[in-house]
Amino acid sequence: MSGLAAAALVLYGLLLLGMLAYGGNSLLLVLQHIRYRRSRPDLPDLPDLLPVVTVQLAVFNEENVVGRLIDACGELDWPADRLEIQVLDDSTDDTPRIVGEHLDRLRGRGLDVSHLRRIDRRGYKAGALQAGMEVAKGELLALFDADFVPPPDFLRRSVGRFADPKVAAVQGRWTHLNRDASWLTRAQALAIDSHFAVEQEARCRAGWFLNFNGTAGIWRRAAIDDAGGWSDDTLTEDLDLSYRVQLKGWRLEYDAALACPAELPTGLLAFKAQQRRWATGSIQAARKLLPAVWRSDWTLGSKVQASLHLTHYSVHLLIAAVAALSIPCVLLPGVRLGAFWPGLLLIGFLASAASPVLVHAYAQRELERRLVRPWDLLALSLVGTGMALSCAGAVLRGLRLHKGEFVRTPKTGQERRRYTMPKEGWTGLEAGLAVWCLVGAVGLAWTGVWGVAAFVLLHAAGFGVVAAAGWREVRA
Repeated sequence: MSGLAAAALVLYGLLLLGMLAYGGNSLLLVLQHIRYRRSRPDLPDLPDLLPVVTVQLAVFNEENVVGRLIDACGELDWPADRLEIQVLDDSTDDTPRIVGEHLDRLRGRGLDVSHLRRIDRRGYKAGALQAGMEVAKGELLALFDADFVPPPDFLRRSVGRFADPKVAAVQGRWTHLNRDASWLTRAQALAIDSHFAVEQEARCRAGWFLNFNGTAGIWRRAAIDDAGGWSDDTLTEDLDLSYRVQLKGWRLEYDAALACPAELPTGLLAFKAQQRRWATGSIQAARKLLPAVWRSDWTLGSKVQASLHLTHYSVHLLIAAVAALSIPCVLLPGVRLGAFWPGLLLIGFLASAASPVLVHAYAQRELERRLVRPWDLLALSLVGTGMALSCAGAVLRGLRLHKGEFVRTPKTGQERRRYTMPKEGWTGLEAGLAVWCLVGAVGLAWTGVWGVAAFVLLHAAGFGVVAAAGWREVRA
């Protein structure tokens, strides 16, 4: 075998091993969840003197859902003299008028409400939250995004945990208003359920770094101030603040029973934009925070978990690279895969299929005691693979970019207005990579390496499905 051929196979194997590291860590989190599942703390009692809570609603062009959100916050079971509702509104559409109408109704009921408008979107969501905090009355700050509908008992079920003076924030679990709207929302629901039912619970109980998810939770104002406030130097201000407060000695709590329903993105382009923002922001946070994490006195295991956590979106870069190498591994002179394909197939299968299936099945069993439908798993697998190229670009963007534009995720709600996503250049590249992988799969099958051919064919199907769905939305 030539040196170039050997190098191609070694690189291919290393990429698959990288995928296996992230997939294997998902299984480790399942084991941690099983270990600690019986040690969930009881719901603490509320103090005799209830603290003042400021509910912060940061919105931008949310006329489809903002009324529903404000009305839900107006029904929170908390004394009116201990509750403040802030709408932090940077909108440029009809949202301010709708906000004003709904706040007037709450004001007529005696609630303390305010509508804060800024002259620009400086700092995006982080800037809005920081500006609101500077005039907030509460010692606790409850955050809800525009697509969430907090239940009336949300504050009563969560505020008691702040009796521990070291608790900086309490994160609730996201549930879904429109899980069954389409194949795409069912796939997203599976992924989100696994994150909250397994990963967040396991990290919290094991004492590892935990992240606040940006919404459906409550912060202690003193902890935010101690960590330096909200920062806009990454696109994931919630992840950034979470790590900074924990490095300061504070603790985050997660409560799986604290459920808060939300609307999932119904369009593929909107979902992709959301994932790109999260991918870029998490890598920016990794660049910013990992040096401090490794200098800290946290345990080695916690540091390794933090590294895998903050760089998790790098798995998309690995998937895209594996797909791109499918043809070179067939056509390079001297490549003979016959002796290597069983090991390559096993690694690829464990990383791409076995680990996610086990995690999602376990999560659904924990949440609803039901079996996962195979077609939902297939949809999630195809979408997750097909978005790898787009998310890989976002990862590379996060490696070189400071700050960046916060692209909102359109919500459907009452469909007052149909918001469109900016045009993207990924659809054509995804279609090209689908053809590339298909040719690679045919070449592998032609040489008799059927196992790896099937693995590459899965990539071709994923990129093809995402490209086709993207084109359909663009035409619509």
